[in-house]
Amino acid sequence: MARKDILQVVKTALDSPKRNFTEGVDLAINLRNIDMSKPQNKIDEEAVLPSGLGKPVKIALFASGELAVKADKAGADLILSPDQIEKLRKDKSRAKSLVNEHDFFLAEASLMPTIGKNLGPILGPPGKMPSPLTSDVNIVALIERLRKTVRIRSKDKTTFHVTIGCKTMTPEEIAANVETVIKHLESKVEKQNIRSIYVKTSMGPAARVI
Repeated sequence: MARKDILQVVKTALDSPKRNFTEGVDLAINLRNIDMSKPQNKIDEEAVLPSGLGKPVKIALFASGELAVKADKAGADLILSPDQIEKLRKDKSRAKSLVNEHDFFLAEASLMPTIGKNLGPILGPPGKMPSPLTSDVNIVALIERLRKTVRIRSKDKTTFHVTIGCKTMTPEEIAANVETVIKHLESKVEKQNIRSIYVKTSMGPAARVI
């Protein structure tokens, strides 16, 4: 679908009554003829949105020393020292709260085995296991990229949602994000296996893109 056609669909989706909160904008993706019980068919990808999400994306980092200092200067929302791993294992309520509050987790590579052992059951199911980092990582560039990144995650369902922005963004910005997610999806799934894709606000009606 051409950008101008996507833009028209987005405008239709955004043409809904104003609410007393900022509505998110999602893509509802429906696949077909795919056995999602097979691990190789599940979609778990990241896409960098050209327009961002129009809202804060929170990033947490498990690290110590120089990497922690660099991440703090780069604007990471939360720095967790190594001794916090065991504390979070014992305080599952706080651990779950942190998982819900943060979009992405990063970790010093040497800490990954400890994190996996202690926090894997909490971080794993929602797809929040940290990405391992080496000491030479450009943490500033990485955090800037993650601020515009969204997860495309199907789990074992043929129908799933992807957040692509919020209603305060312009139709042009959202249309660019829609196009990016569709292109990313089509690079992973055959076109004939995409039944339909709709764009909708949190409370508004769905408008069909594909």
